Amino acid sequence: MPIDLTTDSQVELMDQPDWYTNAQTYWGSVEPTVDGMLGGFSQVDPIDAAGSLGFVEEYVKSGSLGTRRACDCGAGIGRVTKHFLLKVPFDTVDLVEQAPGFVEQARTAYLVDEIENGTVGQVRCEGLQAFTPPAQTYDLIWCQWVLGHLTDDHLVAFFKRCVQGLAPGGWIGVKENNSSKGYLVDEEDSSVTRPNEALKRIFTEAGLTVVKEGVQQGLPAGLFTVRMYMLKPSEPN
Repeated sequence: MPIDLTTDSQVELMDQPDWYTNAQTYWGSVEPTVDGMLGGFSQVDPIDAAGSLGFVEEYVKSGSLGTRRACDCGAGIGRVTKHFLLKVPFDTVDLVEQAPGFVEQARTAYLVDEIENGTVGQVRCEGLQAFTPPAQTYDLIWCQWVLGHLTDDHLVAFFKRCVQGLAPGGWIGVKENNSSKGYLVDEEDSSVTRPNEALKRIFTEAGLTVVKEGVQQGLPAGLFTVRMYMLKPSEPN
């Protein structure tokens, strides 16, 4: 059950040495299925994908979002890659996921056709707290329902590395749950749900500007608000 914490207490909890290993243990126990990826809410999969496609559509149509290569961060078994990023469509999508069972499922079953035809490139087994994208590579780095596993400091550092991994004119996309106030920490899976203003503070600290913000519509009642953000590196002063 998520607990509501002040900033000081959430920092203390997130800085515990087992923060990341607890998350790894939790996800290692989850079935490598769409239902597992969505916490038992597999019915939101088409709603989620349609919302993401609509959110980026104007940038694809205008040509301001290139479609050569994307990176799916916290990719699980590849649900977002299959139902969103490859529908944009990007020529190639790389995946980064820390749970070995999910990576195996992506490689050998869920994305096997896409790997064989080359639309899925690298499938890396690595946590985002350690991941460094190759320099000047991605037109879009998409991060969905995963950034709550990073501490604030590690999230800022991750975004700074992502900026270096963007191709010229590239974007960072974020889709995450928002709390209505304060930080909500879930000790079961070692994750935090941040309020909108906290995410925006982190974006700014990482040198990113929010170009577009939107709310995912059509989700079942009782779930967190889900916001999407299109981010660009901030212009130097």
